[in-house]
Amino acid sequence: MTALPSPAGPVAAVPSPAEDRVESERLAAGFVRGDEETFALVYHRWAALVYSLAARSLGDAREAEDVAQQTFLAAWRGRHGYHAVRGPLPGWLVGIARRKIADAHAARSRRTELASAHAAREGSGVPGPAERPEAALDRVLVTQELRKLPPVQRHILRLAFFDDLTHVQIAERTGLPLGTVKSHARRAILRIRRSVTESSAPVE
Repeated sequence: MTALPSPAGPVAAVPSPAEDRVESERLAAGFVRGDEETFALVYHRWAALVYSLAARSLGDAREAEDVAQQTFLAAWRGRHGYHAVRGPLPGWLVGIARRKIADAHAARSRRTELASAHAAREGSGVPGPAERPEAALDRVLVTQELRKLPPVQRHILRLAFFDDLTHVQIAERTGLPLGTVKSHARRAILRIRRSVTESSAPVE
């Protein structure tokens, strides 16, 4: 599937309620079947709605575009989880969007906390853990061990620590089950921790 266009484009003309219901049901049926042309129509029809919701909550156009695209990609991958009897497709998309918005706020909070901690450490003049010689050695060891990991585990850790993604976001981006992502991450971290501990142990 090609990259999705920006969702911040103009909103299409609003049809009558009856026409809207019939068209929504038709699009929902094609979407669940996995028809890519229908997916493009669904995106064109409701991307502006999802984008506006994200933009109001996040206050950042770029983040809102990311959330909108993540929402539709997640919806496409999980399309078999949509059931018309539970509500119309736009409402289902909005539900996914709200979860993506919450993830974006959580990631923003983590970045803010890390930046604040770093600024406080720099301003105090007290050497932090990252400034100690042994910490520099740890970073080298971790980088070396990261290269030794199986490709899947290495990719998951890079997404978690360098792209600041949650396990749920990693599962959505990679297409792996959430349990598999957590298992790979846990094993990779344990392996690196064990290796760093052994390498840092004093030689008798």
